[in-house]
Amino acid sequence: MRAKLKMITEDLRRRMHWPVPELGKWLGLVVKGYFNYHAVPTNIRALATFRDEIIRRWLRQLRRRSQRNRLMWDQMVELAAAWLPRPRITLSWPRQRVIVKHPR
Repeated sequence: MRAKLKMITEDLRRRMHWPVPELGKWLGLVVKGYFNYHAVPTNIRALATFRDEIIRRWLRQLRRRSQRNRLMWDQMVELAAAWLPRPRITLSWPRQRVIVKHPR
């Protein structure tokens, strides 16, 4: 997770001056892809932590865009609710997936 967060932080730095809706759409796709890959049972806490870290890093990047920092945490929570998906488990246990694909 640390490596992915570091890559996203660098990408946020490069995309610092993108409009917020474009940046939110991009971040939503990144988070959705991460969730699709890592959404296995018992991993919900790690997914929630990943989303929270993305929100913190996005807030920090948005606050650095101007000398007049007016973005508050409440506003950031609204932005995150609008653009970032909530974590949920989408994959079943590996043994159950094999049984569905190869019934014997």
